[in-house]
Order: sequence, then structure tokens, then C-alpha cells
Amino acid sequence: MSVGTMVTLEEYLHTAYSPDREYVDGVVVERNVGERPHSLVQSNVLFAIRLHYPDAWVWPEWRSRTLKTRFRIPDVCVTLEDPGTDVLEEAPFLAVEILSKRDEMSEVLEKLEEYASVGVANIWLIDPRRKKAFTFAEHCLEEVTGAAIATSAPVIQIDLEELFRGL
Repeated sequence: MSVGTMVTLEEYLHTAYSPDREYVDGVVVERNVGERPHSLVQSNVLFAIRLHYPDAWVWPEWRSRTLKTRFRIPDVCVTLEDPGTDVLEEAPFLAVEILSKRDEMSEVLEKLEEYASVGVANIWLIDPRRKKAFTFAEHCLEEVTGAAIATSAPVIQIDLEELFRGL
């Protein structure tokens, strides 16, 4: 992940970047834009949740505040109702990060810690290259060893076969 330009929070929130960038303590940070496996898994997550859980609000790549001076962009996040805001200020019910070839694990873990620190109840990390899924809780990644990845109540579950379909 490359570091960008220092800007004010106000400027960041009123600027459209293509592709969108994260904001970390005054620095606009470029995200690793996913390649085909990343995009395919992201699509599979979005489609599966929308298909099986029509009452869930599923958001791809939505700017989300994690700390006072940080905004991250989860690959997918889920809320249980429509927040009605342009930027997600409240913790989503679920945040999903999908690894890209260029992601550095220390930076990914930092993001997951931020999600947890603001009260995201369910955090998933998906590795398309290795076809593995993980949950993150209490500062630990745990590999999903069963047939599906799932949240706590209310349960949102995706079969791993459906998650990695097309890879």
C-alpha cells in the first residue's frame, strides 16, 4: 500500500478519488485494488448475502469511520438497517476484507483491529488465492474449518463453496 498526500479530514470527505482511498491520520492512503480473484469473491459475498438475507443492507467499498482520524473502506460491509448517511459513522454488523496479492498482513491486521475497536461485531478476512476464510475476534484470526463462514446472531452464513465459486 503506498502512502499518499497529507490532507485535512474535511478535504478527504469532500473529495472523490478513483479508485477511492482510505484516510489514516491526515494521510490519504491508496488501497490495493483487487484483481480478478478479489473481485470475484467480493461479488460472491455481495450476491450471497443479498440473495439469502434480503433484510440485510449490503454495502461494497463504503467509507467507514474507524477512529476519529481514520476512515477505512471495507471490501464489503453489512448493516442491519439503512444508516441513511453518505459515510458510515457507526460500526457495521459485518466487515469483510478480501486479500489482494499486494496486501501486507501487518496493514490488514491493523485494519481488522480498528474495526474491532469501534465495535464491529463480525469481521471476516477472505484469502482468494488460498481459498481460505478467517474470522477475527479478540485480536486473533481463526481459520474457518467447517463448510461455511457465519456471523453471530443474527446469523449470516455463506458456504465456502459459494464464496469461492469461479476461482
